Amino acid sequence: MEACNCIEPQWPADELLMKYQYISDFFIALAYFSIPLELIYFVKKSAVFPYRWVLVQFGAFIVLCGATHLINLWTFSMHSRTVAIVMTTAKVLTAVVSCATALMLVHIIPDLLSVKTRELFLKNKAAELDREMGLIRTQEETGRHVRMLTHEIRSTLDRHTILKTTLVELGRTLALEECALWMPTRTGLELQLSYTLRQQNPVGYTVPIHLPVINQVFSSNRALKISPNSPVARMRPLAGKHMPGEVVAVRVPLLHLSNFQINDWPELSTKRYALMVLMLPSDSARQWHVHELELVEVVADQVAVALSHAAILEESMRARDLLMEQNIALDLARREAETAIRARNDFLAVMNHEMRTPMHAIIALSSLLQETELTPEQRLMVETILKSSHLLATLINDVLDLSRLEDGSLQLEIATFNLHSVFREVHNLIKPVASVKKLSVSLNLAADLPVQAVGDEKRLMQIVLNVVGNAVKFSKEGSISITAFVAKSESLRDFRAPEFFPVQSDNHFYLRVQVKDSGSGINPQDIPKLFTKFAQTQSLATRNSGGSGLGLAICKRFVNLMEGHIWIESEGPGKGCTAIFIVKLGFAERSNESKLPFVTKVQANHVQTNFPGLKVLVMDDNGVSRSVTKGLLGHLGCDVTTVSSIDEFLHVISQEHKVVFMDVCMPGIDGYELAVRIHEKFTKRHERPVLVALTGNIDKMTKENCMRVGMDGVILKPVSVDKMRSVLSELLEHRVLFEAM
Repeated sequence: MEACNCIEPQWPADELLMKYQYISDFFIALAYFSIPLELIYFVKKSAVFPYRWVLVQFGAFIVLCGATHLINLWTFSMHSRTVAIVMTTAKVLTAVVSCATALMLVHIIPDLLSVKTRELFLKNKAAELDREMGLIRTQEETGRHVRMLTHEIRSTLDRHTILKTTLVELGRTLALEECALWMPTRTGLELQLSYTLRQQNPVGYTVPIHLPVINQVFSSNRALKISPNSPVARMRPLAGKHMPGEVVAVRVPLLHLSNFQINDWPELSTKRYALMVLMLPSDSARQWHVHELELVEVVADQVAVALSHAAILEESMRARDLLMEQNIALDLARREAETAIRARNDFLAVMNHEMRTPMHAIIALSSLLQETELTPEQRLMVETILKSSHLLATLINDVLDLSRLEDGSLQLEIATFNLHSVFREVHNLIKPVASVKKLSVSLNLAADLPVQAVGDEKRLMQIVLNVVGNAVKFSKEGSISITAFVAKSESLRDFRAPEFFPVQSDNHFYLRVQVKDSGSGINPQDIPKLFTKFAQTQSLATRNSGGSGLGLAICKRFVNLMEGHIWIESEGPGKGCTAIFIVKLGFAERSNESKLPFVTKVQANHVQTNFPGLKVLVMDDNGVSRSVTKGLLGHLGCDVTTVSSIDEFLHVISQEHKVVFMDVCMPGIDGYELAVRIHEKFTKRHERPVLVALTGNIDKMTKENCMRVGMDGVILKPVSVDKMRSVLSELLEHRVLFEAM
């Protein structure tokens, strides 16, 4: 075989070097051939790898490189041309595949880099998510602690308990060595150590509020780390070489403290703060974490809210206690007032009964004496006694009316009445009195004034009589005019009475009455005093008028009950005066029934003068009253029997008695029960006598009780001869007579 001269060695071959190269090429070829097997296994197992063909191409390149090194084993010795051709072919193929792979990698590497970039981005995002999850877990833990602390803090609304609970719960949750609360003093110039966790320092220690560290904390809404050596942090002595733990401080707003005015807290016009100081354990490597500081800040805010609620509660509790004290005082005053009113009413009722009994004797005997043969001088004296007695009876009625008006027990008795007859009756009553003083009295009733009206006839007549009586009383000469008409809307309003608001309607009208006199007049500044009870002006009091000062006061109250207004006009002394009042009355229905009450009044003018043989039974425990009533009835020709007890009364009464007068308010005797027993004894109405209560009590309850037990009438003491004559006539004709009270 001919030797091949393809490779010309440039230096002598070293046998040892050749051996190493031979061994190296063998292992390189072995490694090259093993790598494609691994790549084939990877491509087969990786279903999502996007560059399989690149791996195949890279595997071919490696195989060719391995084949080249393997063929190269035969080139270390003499080799044939065939080996050289094979070696050349392998190198050419290796060059082609390597160039193709290099070109392909130019396009693939940017994609691979972008994938790597996305991988790094995802890794960063994953790390960020891990941090956020850690923060969330920390916040959840902080929130759990906050909720727990808030629950403990708000479990009470006592501010001392709130603050102490806050320190205890913070110390337990954060494992604190010390926790303290500094509160502003009353002057607002210092902070006072008010609450501590371990109570190692005496509470009451103060520091100036204008220290730099305090100003720094107060100017921030965050929890700040402060020096352990600051005055507010030196809450315990440091022994040995202990290193103090980290200290933080946070402000606690005292919300709207000036509005609450808490007893032992300062009244501050500007927003101020308390200071909370928290200390970690000494000789500890522990530091404050962000979530712990946030927890402290949230708790400080919650404490501020809880304190505001506690302050509101304390204020409301004080207001409630004050209100309860006021209510107790008012209730006590009300009970005392009610007791006083009851005592006054009881006194007035007793005095009324006891005064009317002798008045009954005086008026009855005087009226009997008046009908006997008297000398002119004696008749004048008897008439004076009668007038004085009637004046005293009027005063008694006024006092009782005023008492009932003030306690609200007096009510109007609404009924249909003849309005014109009221004014004519007043005119007829006042005319004889005025003629004695040579005064002329004129009555002017407007054409549009309704004849019939609905209201309280007795109270209206009392008002008119009082006003006209005052005009006669305080006029020495001249004239008095009485004018009555329906008030028009433009004349209703009086600028002096803003509280008077008349309202027009189709069911009622406003009656305006003006009484003008030519008397001595009155000072305008004295007019308001006229409507005050038991008060008279200087000009009137010096004229010996004999008035009690009750008339106009009672009239004003009656007018107010009738939803009206009363006032007096005068230009001054010597110029007379005009009394004006407006009252509200209803329109009467135009029917025959509404006119019936007026028929009785016309017939009452034709009364019997004597009642010969009329059997009358009188029961009264008062001997004087019993004798006086018997004298009145005897003077009218009646056959009178008197008794003083129930047993005697039941024994004497019979069908022959036509009328029974009995006092229903006798001590130890129930007159109402006696009336019931009479009804049981005489079941038939025509057999039963007419039962009439002759009493001095004018309260409405007496009248209602009499009507309840079936009595036929109520007559008020005192009674004169003329009144008894009218009473008997009315009873015998209608068998019923209830005098207005």
